Amino acid sequence: MSSVVEMTRAQKAAAILVAMGKPSASKLLKFFKQEELKALVEGARLLRTISQADLEKIVAEFEAEFAEGAGLMDSSDQMDTILNETLSPEEMNALMGVEQPATEDKGPPPVWPDVEKADPVRIAGFLSEEHPQTAALVLSKLSPGTAANVLLAIDKDARNEIVKRMMSMAAIPEVATGIIEDQLRSRLLAESATRDTSAGQIRVASVLNELDKEKLDELMQDLEAAGAPDMDALRSRLFAFEDIVHLTQKARVALFDSISSELVTLALRDAPPALTEAVLSSIGARARRMIESELGQGSDGINGADITRARKAIAANAIRMARDGAFELPSTESAAA
Repeated sequence: MSSVVEMTRAQKAAAILVAMGKPSASKLLKFFKQEELKALVEGARLLRTISQADLEKIVAEFEAEFAEGAGLMDSSDQMDTILNETLSPEEMNALMGVEQPATEDKGPPPVWPDVEKADPVRIAGFLSEEHPQTAALVLSKLSPGTAANVLLAIDKDARNEIVKRMMSMAAIPEVATGIIEDQLRSRLLAESATRDTSAGQIRVASVLNELDKEKLDELMQDLEAAGAPDMDALRSRLFAFEDIVHLTQKARVALFDSISSELVTLALRDAPPALTEAVLSSIGARARRMIESELGQGSDGINGADITRARKAIAANAIRMARDGAFELPSTESAAA
């Protein structure tokens, strides 16, 4: 029989594990280090029969050492493993008294994607009231296409000053950029969200541009008489084939440069002389002679619907080119003149 005094610490630990029984001992064994398990195995091999009284002394000794914390420091890394496998990171931090890092304030979402979606004319109006350096910074943040459309809508003198500042612009402090972004949110984008009707105007204009000139003018008069809002903005999006006479010569040349002679000939069937001359004076001499020869043969057998479709196709091309910045559509004043 082994004496408690003669037993090593490994033998005493083995004795306690054996007394605990297989289920409980198995749960504890997985927390021992490899060298500790070897020591336990060696201790158990040398262990002899232990009386109940000696076992109680071993347990009491273990309780006393456990209360004092003896031997726990050697297994601190094992305890960390136990806790990390059992508790969540938040629970671990709370247990260890570690303060949670403050949630990073990401601030408001980026403003530039929303500015990109705004009407270039509205952006231009906003920037026209700002310092040229501010306008230069805003335009430098936009895509080249959007920035170009905005520049075209700005007064020429202001436009030149803004471009010069864009070319010489150095790094802008983040604080200054943040202030401008806040102004864009609170003034430009907030106003756009509540007052921007450009999307509705585009939809209405696309419908009205399908009407014949006579019916379109009649409908516009009715809308004005009814007090419809933003009529000037709506009129600026309208363009009919007959409005070609109000385009500048440069705009007409650009328009008909990419249109086939066959389509021009069809569109000019039964057209008023002034309109015909405005179109023919915008194309090359050879093409003009060919078209005049075709028109001289009359319009017998030509479907009126085909003539209408040809005119609408040319008008639609003019609207697209104006939207892309190739030229400006005639203003309300010039169209009414």
